[in-house]
Amino acid sequence: MARPPATAEARELRINQLLDAAVSLWLQHPQRVPSVAEVASKAGLAKGTVYLYFKSKEDLLLAAHERHVQIFFAALIARASKRKPMSYDDMMQLTRDHIVRVSAFLPLATLVAGLRHKGVTPEMAKTFDQHIADQLTAAGALLCNHFPLENTASGVQLLMRSYALILGLWQLVGSEQPICTSPGVSAMLLPDYLSELDAALRAYWQGALIKEP
Repeated sequence: MARPPATAEARELRINQLLDAAVSLWLQHPQRVPSVAEVASKAGLAKGTVYLYFKSKEDLLLAAHERHVQIFFAALIARASKRKPMSYDDMMQLTRDHIVRVSAFLPLATLVAGLRHKGVTPEMAKTFDQHIADQLTAAGALLCNHFPLENTASGVQLLMRSYALILGLWQLVGSEQPICTSPGVSAMLLPDYLSELDAALRAYWQGALIKEP
């Protein structure tokens, strides 16, 4: 019978092994979610070891997505905690480094949105939601120190709407199978997702941060 590691460090290492294996397998065959047995084999672990940490194969991929999100928020919170004023360009750089240039981030975000209603356990979904809410609240509060925001809720709203734009625009024109494939529509768009994203986010932030007279 598989047993959990004795230390927190060893446990974290084991979880990361499993998440790395799950993402690697999924990227190789994005048309399906890898099985628990496949993930265990890829990680060089027994199948029972996976169930010490995750109840389903879908839970594994949601956890992998959460790891991406945590890395982004850790970088954002670290930057926003500094006294040096932040600008939109700082936010865009964080977005590039920790979302756009992480190859699995946006594809996995799209996948797990569907898995939330098919395969992800309620306990895992609840934990994920709570962790995201905590990080959004912390980041939203810190942004008030750098931008003309009324309160933490305004900061959270700014982040949530920005993320919706990041993911939605990627699904529209940036993914390997974009929604917009019509030549007429494509011709009106900038040639690459990152340029289009920068323009759209910049316009949104400029409008959102204008103080009413």
